[in-house]
Amino acid sequence: MCGRFAVTLPNDAMAQLFQAAPANNLPEVPNFNVCPTTGVHVVYSDTEMRRLGAMRWGFLPHWYKAPNDGPLLINARAETIADKPAFRAACRTRRCLIPTDGFYEWSKDVEGDRLPWWITRRDGAPLVMAGVWQDWQGPEDADPLRTCAIVTTAASADIAEVHHRMPVILGPDQWAKWLGEEGHGAATLMQAAPEETLQLHRVSRAVNSNRASGPELIEPFED
Repeated sequence: MCGRFAVTLPNDAMAQLFQAAPANNLPEVPNFNVCPTTGVHVVYSDTEMRRLGAMRWGFLPHWYKAPNDGPLLINARAETIADKPAFRAACRTRRCLIPTDGFYEWSKDVEGDRLPWWITRRDGAPLVMAGVWQDWQGPEDADPLRTCAIVTTAASADIAEVHHRMPVILGPDQWAKWLGEEGHGAATLMQAAPEETLQLHRVSRAVNSNRASGPELIEPFED
């Protein structure tokens, strides 16, 4: 799964990287502790071009009457995404990219305490996660709320000892297919990143708090 991540790439550089038109409401960067239900950077395609916009991290199915009307859907399992009522339409027609520097995952020590890890690409490139998105219309809201979830799959050998799930990570040569710009075949991308794509190190337990912030959250740490 993926429950926290970090983004430090400036918005204009992000727009250039994806050749996407940026919106005016992009989240502030850097953010070393991006949490569920907050706004995140998302790249998606419409009939005209790629766009870089802000979406609520926490997918809201159309039948929710309020954002807290059901489970918080921050992740969508690749193995079942095409069949789940919440995600199946989005999986076909509303796929997106969620750019990050890396993400956090937690293991447990012998006493059951949660130990945080910082996970990035070995090559230092942005870590781009596959996502799906949905516009949700609240009963009293004039404008729809655009929401998203991260697609996850079984973990690669690089990080399997820490956690058994991971985001689907896409390279630049896969972005267009996932966004639907190259026709069909996106389902073939929903698998773990090749071995030796990722690296990880322990970080401070400070990140266990969703109020923590600052670059020290991703620095190596030893108990």
